[in-house]
Amino acid sequence: MIGESWKIYWNEYASDTYLYGSEVEFISKDDVKFKNLLMPPGTIIKQWYSKTNYQMQKIEPALPMIDGEASYRLIVNMDVPEFEECLVRLVFYDKYDNEAGEVSTKDSVLYFRCPLRTFSFRMQLINGGVTNFHFHWAQIQEIIDE
Repeated sequence: MIGESWKIYWNEYASDTYLYGSEVEFISKDDVKFKNLLMPPGTIIKQWYSKTNYQMQKIEPALPMIDGEASYRLIVNMDVPEFEECLVRLVFYDKYDNEAGEVSTKDSVLYFRCPLRTFSFRMQLINGGVTNFHFHWAQIQEIIDE
């Protein structure tokens, strides 16, 4: 059974996007075209946050606050060319900003539980050998056990 659900879009913030040699085209709210032929694999393409320092980063949190009590499902809707990959990594932090754990996937759906001491987290889109793609949205859904 699905509880709360949050949709995440790639907003037009230039910060936390890999721009060196990249072509980023915002076609619509749910269609962002990204192209970079020279970016090395393992590079973070885009990053979203559940907690930010607005004075320093000039962005608002795009991710919900979640806790270690529930199970969640992450769905990533993007078009990636055949034989190329993009990874999604969730990195969890405690209240002192120390890394508390991480999960990652190259699939479009990921079921996860965050560590109990999670205070905030980041979602990272990572180059796994992709040169271009269309990002539509990501969605985090709370899974309620019956």
